[in-house]
Amino acid sequence: MAQNIDFSIYKGQTVALVGASGAGKSTIADLLLGLYEPFKGAVIIDGKDLRLLNIIDWREHIGVVDQDVFLLNTSVIENIKFSRPDATREAVEAAAKMAHAHEFIEQLEDGYDTVIGDRGYGLSGGQQQRLSLARALLRNPDILILDEATSALDTVSERLIQRALEEMHSSRTVLVIAHRLSTIANADKIIVLEQGRIVEQGSKEDLVSKEGEFAALWKLQAGN
Repeated sequence: MAQNIDFSIYKGQTVALVGASGAGKSTIADLLLGLYEPFKGAVIIDGKDLRLLNIIDWREHIGVVDQDVFLLNTSVIENIKFSRPDATREAVEAAAKMAHAHEFIEQLEDGYDTVIGDRGYGLSGGQQQRLSLARALLRNPDILILDEATSALDTVSERLIQRALEEMHSSRTVLVIAHRLSTIANADKIIVLEQGRIVEQGSKEDLVSKEGEFAALWKLQAGN
């Protein structure tokens, strides 16, 4: 359970939440989505308590990419359009390009009309995640939440999603939950959680120089 959490995310920032399993990372994302309310305090959006907003309207501004990708046994284009059924093919392709998915889609047997099978079994894990990212981007969300979206990916796929995040910098607000710190090295702010509390926050350079919890994690993952 997250406790005494106090931090700000400004428009256009990329903010990362890191910490061990159970530290409270996904809890914070769930609070931001309004899936439940805090026992104390409040989630403040542009000066207003989230509880006073229309939650359905609020969620229309948010796109989510989870670790577990939900794909349908239908075509690539229909899977991407799941978030916005009225989208044009041009809009779908634009979202796929932003997610670095367009190139591999074009190489499929029937391109965007290729049927990918139940849960996308015909695609690699990295391709599935990039389709999921394209689906989220098709909605043109103001806020994008990536919840462990790169944890099971190979290095090449992780780098492609990282590049997509870098290209989105400043154009939308991004909250990244990650165990693999390489994914969030360029975040504007990294928030380190431990047992539901913030123990550190700052840029990667600031946190590494402090030689605290994040620095230890960084050195461990870097093999030092």
